Amino acid sequence: MNSKRPVNLDLSTISFPLPALTSITHRITGVILFIGLIFGFWALDASLSSPEGFEAVRNALEQNFLAKLVAWGLLSALAVHFVAGVNHLFMDMGYGIELEKAYRKAQITIVASAVLVILAGVWVW
Repeated sequence: MNSKRPVNLDLSTISFPLPALTSITHRITGVILFIGLIFGFWALDASLSSPEGFEAVRNALEQNFLAKLVAWGLLSALAVHFVAGVNHLFMDMGYGIELEKAYRKAQITIVASAVLVILAGVWVW
């Protein structure tokens, strides 16, 4: 089939609606959480292996800026992924499928995620 339709493969020129951006963010945070499991399982294994391992993980999370940054990033990804997942569950049940309602739910998702990310930062630091 020879199509004469134009093909735009440059994603930076496409204007995505807000619900699409929250959906893309949900997928990205899922990947971040999957990769972050490596650090989470390492910390869990080290902290449960011995009292010295527990102290090492605790000291790393209390004194190392990079460890705090990773912990805050993973907690933030979890918060955003959770809120966006609840949004997707409502859409799966048939609520907010219309464009106006989907846009409003995307706004609520962003605000709730931002609040949880800030709270996670306060908790980590």
